[in-house]
Amino acid sequence: MKLIYVAGPLFSMHERWYLERIAEALEGAGYRTFLPHRDAGLVKPGSFEERYRIFHADLEALRSCDLCVALLTGPDHDSGTSAELGFLYALGKPCFGITDDKRAFLNNIVWGICDYGKQIVATVDELLEMLRGDPHVRTE
Repeated sequence: MKLIYVAGPLFSMHERWYLERIAEALEGAGYRTFLPHRDAGLVKPGSFEERYRIFHADLEALRSCDLCVALLTGPDHDSGTSAELGFLYALGKPCFGITDDKRAFLNNIVWGICDYGKQIVATVDELLEMLRGDPHVRTE
C-alpha cells in the first residue's frame, strides 16, 4: 500500500482541517498517509528536544513515502511545504499539488516539481482520479 506524505501550511485550523480531509479521502481510496501535524505533532514554542523530534519524524516520513500531495493555497506557497517538495523531488519521488486559489501564480520551481503543472489539480476528486490513472502511484 503506497504511503503518501500530505504537505501543506499548518498555520490555521482551516488549513489543518482541509489537510485532514485530503488525508481521509486518500485513505478511503486505499492509500496510507503521513500528515505531519497529526502524526509528528505541531511545532510550538518550547524545547529544543521537541522541535528536534518533530523535524526528524518528518524527515523519516519524507524518506519513507512513495509520493507527496501538497496543498498549494495562498498568494505564495508555504515555505515548509516548498522545502518538503524540493526534498522529495531530489529523491525522485512524484509530487502532486492541489489548489483552487485563483490568486495563486505557481512558483516556477513548484510548478516544475509537479511535472510542469501536469500534476496539479483543483479538487480532491480530481486528485483521486489522477492518482488512479497514474501507473506509478495506483494502489493495486
